[in-house]
Amino acid sequence: MACGRVKKIGNNPGRFANATLVRLSEYLSTGYKKGVRPVKNWRQSTMVAIDLMVYSILNVDEKNQVLTTYVWYRQQWTDEFLVWNPEDFDEAKKASIPTANVWVPDIVINEFVDVGKSPDIPYVYVSHDGLVRNYKPIQVVTACTLNIYNFPFDVQNCSLTFQSWLHTINDINITLMRSPEDVKEDKSVFMNQGEWELLHVLSKYNSFSLDNDDYYAEMKFHVVIRRRPLFYTVNLLLPSIFLMVMDVVGFYLPPDSGERVSFKITLLLGYSVFLIIVSDTLPATAIGTPLIGVYFVVCMALLVISLTETVLIVRLVHQQDLQPRVPNWLRHLVLERAATLLCVRDKHKFCSSLLASSPLPPYTENNIHTASHCTHHHTCDVSRDHGRSLGLPVRDPTPPVMDNILQEVSCIRQYLDRRDESRDVAKEWLQVGYVLDVLLFRVYLVAMLTYSITLGTLWSVWQYA
Repeated sequence: MACGRVKKIGNNPGRFANATLVRLSEYLSTGYKKGVRPVKNWRQSTMVAIDLMVYSILNVDEKNQVLTTYVWYRQQWTDEFLVWNPEDFDEAKKASIPTANVWVPDIVINEFVDVGKSPDIPYVYVSHDGLVRNYKPIQVVTACTLNIYNFPFDVQNCSLTFQSWLHTINDINITLMRSPEDVKEDKSVFMNQGEWELLHVLSKYNSFSLDNDDYYAEMKFHVVIRRRPLFYTVNLLLPSIFLMVMDVVGFYLPPDSGERVSFKITLLLGYSVFLIIVSDTLPATAIGTPLIGVYFVVCMALLVISLTETVLIVRLVHQQDLQPRVPNWLRHLVLERAATLLCVRDKHKFCSSLLASSPLPPYTENNIHTASHCTHHHTCDVSRDHGRSLGLPVRDPTPPVMDNILQEVSCIRQYLDRRDESRDVAKEWLQVGYVLDVLLFRVYLVAMLTYSITLGTLWSVWQYA
């Protein structure tokens, strides 16, 4: 019934009488077997030429190691059963035929992990010499080994491998539609306004065998993309650099000032909040950590070390009662050797100004204790000794009023001597603290600069390589 209808349509002088494409479609579909490879000699392999153009990079999922791209895929082959003479069909040399009605090679992408939202193109173009063109856009969701160590200056190389899933190289072979140089440098359709920049597309043909008997052909395209780092530089690196610079500036506060401790604690808390905010921005994988994450951890460690150094220096120069004198070895090592090495020439002037700006607290308790001791426990013999030492005439018996006056003067003298001695001890410890603070600050600064220059050099090489 169907064949009779087709014949009737072909012979009908009505609306299809002059429809060349209808007659051509009937001619090509008559007796065509789409389930058979379209060659007359079965020993001859079908050569499928393919081409790939990257249109857009949709998503790079570092955690799941998946790349989503939108590509224009083209393939063409010769179908020996779809041949006609253009003179018999009003010089028609090309025609579109439904894809479901012709033989299509079973070429797939090996790295496919999910079906993308690709538009369905239901037609192929056929030339009078049997050349079939199958052009279609594809959203490709493929597995890719993503290396995020260089983030945000990373370059990713993901491969798309096209091969026949079933047919060997004797049945279906693959070649490039264009030269490898043209495929590599073609960026004419790429949308380059996103996060990723297309560097080039490399192509390589390969044949392999699974059992050393049957060989298969494959065409592998390496899509090389590079991340644009400006967004991450502004939002991740610059705030961290600013906080570290402020930490260095904090060393110029006086070493015996409690404000330095408060300032560095505030910086440490601010950096902790910053890391919480940027934690969602950093890519995360189960196999590695980006270098920028290590950089943030090291910066946090440097802030902790800086705070620890400040606390130790403040504790060292803190003025206390009955503070022991600086040991001779420490005085020689720090106040002479280290001060000369660090070119700290004005340490005495510096410490004098610090002591003037923050005087010692009065020794009230010591004074009361000393006065009480002198008042209640000194004997007359002691008062006579003090009288002789002061060159006063000794009278026996001494009037009570004069004896009390001598005792008070002696206690005041002892108090003043102890205060001067304590002031000298505090001044020495302040000098030691100042020199050690300068030494540790310079060591800290050298370590920070070395680390920053190393990372900057690495990132510059990665960015412009």
